[in-house]
Amino acid sequence: MTLTPSGAELGRRLREGDVGAAPTVLNLVESRPARESGEVQALLHEVAPGALGGEAPAHVIGITGPPGVGKSSLLGELVGAWRADGRSVAVLAVDPSSKRSGGALLGDRARIASDPADRGTFIRSTAAGERLGGLAPATRAAAQALSAAFDVVVVETVGVGQSETEVAEVADTVAVVVQPGSGDVLQFLKSGIMEIPDVLVVTKVDLGTVAQRARRDLVAALRSIGDNATPVVAVSSVAPVQGIDDLIAALDAHRAELDVGARRLDARRAGAVADFHAEHGDRALRALGGRRAALKALGEADPALEVPALTRALEERAGVA
Repeated sequence: MTLTPSGAELGRRLREGDVGAAPTVLNLVESRPARESGEVQALLHEVAPGALGGEAPAHVIGITGPPGVGKSSLLGELVGAWRADGRSVAVLAVDPSSKRSGGALLGDRARIASDPADRGTFIRSTAAGERLGGLAPATRAAAQALSAAFDVVVVETVGVGQSETEVAEVADTVAVVVQPGSGDVLQFLKSGIMEIPDVLVVTKVDLGTVAQRARRDLVAALRSIGDNATPVVAVSSVAPVQGIDDLIAALDAHRAELDVGARRLDARRAGAVADFHAEHGDRALRALGGRRAALKALGEADPALEVPALTRALEERAGVA
């Protein structure tokens, strides 16, 4: 009988660049018994900055946008371009869970075109769980773990509310995808998420005038909030494919200018608050003074601490276990 590798062993394999460990890693972080037994904590310890000698090398990219905007087709083209450039890619496609059954369709894996025999590509659909539009703790843990072995880790979410802010807490670079002629620009202004994207993507540029108008509207919306730096890239995922190289260049340029250590420290603190809230609920978070107060409390903690240790610090402060 083949024994399932321990969390520590899987972490060491990822640290050594073994991308073949990815399926077992995902099974581990999504297993409640593994979380309760400390196996996930052991995994994350092995891929933490202290074990790696610095931040994980992957470029973690969040891609979000409304349903039907063409994210899966776009991701298929991006994955192909990254692989052609020799980069290994992991995609975590977050599907909202049914509030009635708790299940999720988990269908993005089938919709994103890739070569199933390519060991340098890993695509997995994950459920949001009870976090409508948000990221389950398992997704955060998976992104952190896979960052140690892959060159690019993509977290794709459906933009239905809090997902835009939560993916921004996980990713180095966030791309928000909009569709021309859909009213997305006005919706962005209403919902106040124009500050979140590091790159804005207009899909279906093959539609011509309406796509170019959407791009101009987004540029104008950014200027209205004093942002002249966020790039707006127009792409098409249908033949002839357009704009994919420009989009990759924009993503890479953002990463090159980023203070990765500071951004990921903020991500670890946000992840600790999310894990604490998922485990102990609204009442415990209110006991800390709310999310902002919890993040402020973690600002006093050792920056080298991993997410589980930061979560325990919150539990001690709140008097829960």
